[in-house]
Amino acid sequence: MHPLDDNLCAEVHRELGAFLRAKRDEAARIDQQFVAAVDSLSEVVLGPGKRLRPTFAWWGWRGAGGCPADPRAWAVLRAVSSLELIHACALVHDDLMDDSTIRRGAPTVHIEFAARHRAAGWSGAPERFGAATAILLGDIALAWADDMLREADLWPEQLHRAHAVWQAMRTEVLAGQYLDVLTQASGDEAPETALRIDRYKTAAYTVERPLHLGAAIAGASPALVRAYRCFGADIGIAFQLRDDLLGMFGDPRITGKPAGEDLREGKRTLLLAYGLRAADEKRQTGAADLLRDAIGNPQVDESTVTEIRELLIELGAVAEVERRITTLTDSALGSLYAADLTEPAGARLSELAAQATCRVR
Repeated sequence: MHPLDDNLCAEVHRELGAFLRAKRDEAARIDQQFVAAVDSLSEVVLGPGKRLRPTFAWWGWRGAGGCPADPRAWAVLRAVSSLELIHACALVHDDLMDDSTIRRGAPTVHIEFAARHRAAGWSGAPERFGAATAILLGDIALAWADDMLREADLWPEQLHRAHAVWQAMRTEVLAGQYLDVLTQASGDEAPETALRIDRYKTAAYTVERPLHLGAAIAGASPALVRAYRCFGADIGIAFQLRDDLLGMFGDPRITGKPAGEDLREGKRTLLLAYGLRAADEKRQTGAADLLRDAIGNPQVDESTVTEIRELLIELGAVAEVERRITTLTDSALGSLYAADLTEPAGARLSELAAQATCRVR
């Protein structure tokens, strides 16, 4: 394969670093205090990460005939790298909305800036300052994502095609975030609701639209775009379902966040939805009460999390989620194999599907 294919994550990191250094220089012309905030955002963007979104976009472009030996390939690389700034926006805002304290083993942005406020002895509530900073830095990440895409030096027709996909993706991820918040407030336990959130909050901007973005830049056929979107929606949902299982059963040293955090935050994941439905259908009132009392309760301790893990296994919820992951993955690969792709994109996308859905605990 071409060196750009082999070293894609490193090249994405390099592009992001160069872009953020230029933005830091702009910030320095405004105020050094703003530079400190920009540095914190840069740590989120440039920290450990799989670079899934640029990777799917790149291979969407390659599968539609994009050639890494083309001198214009660097413009495509810069364009797809901008997806990591969309991701940073989602992470910073999501952590604030969920009141998460840890991300990738480090304090989340709102927690970090609340601590800075507290240490400096500034006036007002540290938590409000932390929340305000997280909102603003998430907004900056979203605005800078637009800047990076627009300044990537794509041909005008490529940028025009990409822009329609970009607009749809931004709307979908924000809609998914809203539906997630709404479900936590309303207590909607329907599995269909959990899947709808997974589709728009995660799948659309993680796999489906990045593939579509790469295809649009390459000028792909409508048939290939349809195949990519089917593959992307299915793999993206399966990715989130695996993430839900890891959130409940994973090792915090690997996942970078406490086990059972989704439970404490009140997220009605498909795993919990299946567990509640099974408990109700089997008339296991005690099990149902235990689950409902724990969802959204930040005081849930480790022993209760352990008990709920065992309960979800006994109720068959874990097995049901595993079956759904397998079904979605099979469906996705069927769409991929039926598509007319330029190789090695088909093989690489198959590998990425396995990586996204078979992560270890």
